Amino acid sequence: MRPKNPKRRTPLASSSSPPITSRDTLSHGLDQPAAPLSLRLTPSASLIDQELLTVPDTATLFEDLQISQDDTFSSPNNPRSFPYSVKQQCWNKTEKVKGRDPDRWRRDPLGNTVFRKLVGCPGCLCHDYDHIVPFSKGGKSTLENCQVLQATVNRSKGNRTELSRTDLMERSSYCRLSDRDLDLLELSAYGNVRRAQDSGGCRIQ
Repeated sequence: MRPKNPKRRTPLASSSSPPITSRDTLSHGLDQPAAPLSLRLTPSASLIDQELLTVPDTATLFEDLQISQDDTFSSPNNPRSFPYSVKQQCWNKTEKVKGRDPDRWRRDPLGNTVFRKLVGCPGCLCHDYDHIVPFSKGGKSTLENCQVLQATVNRSKGNRTELSRTDLMERSSYCRLSDRDLDLLELSAYGNVRRAQDSGGCRIQ
């Protein structure tokens, strides 16, 4: 008996089909030959060269920049904002409001009543610690150059020094509040209402 022929393995590729070459792969089926390796690397290399060439240009941009000598940049000896101790003394030298606790209520130079808990916000009872001589014009963050001013007026004034008292008063924000309204505001902020010692009024707990 003739032994059975073993099963022949099917070849992966037909012998009639040409072998796949790197030329075919790089040409993506096109008839044009693939570019040499040196030419194919040229775009990437030129891109890197361009990036490297831009480094000195960027450095020259920074060299052209100069730090401004304007006083808007604060220093340790003259900070932009008032120190906490200066704010305390500035508040204490501000005019008192009759019948109200001076630790909580004051009146700015324009006659606007301000509440101590409302600072740095818009509103008729809000206040800022203002530089009398603007900081940008050489004003110092000292007690002598500090005043409690209604925030609306301070934001409108900016660093202008030519505005008169009348101009500043026209920029004030007015609101009609009764003593009862002030009591409720103080009660919500502090949990109680305190009167000035010379007011003779009652204390709401």
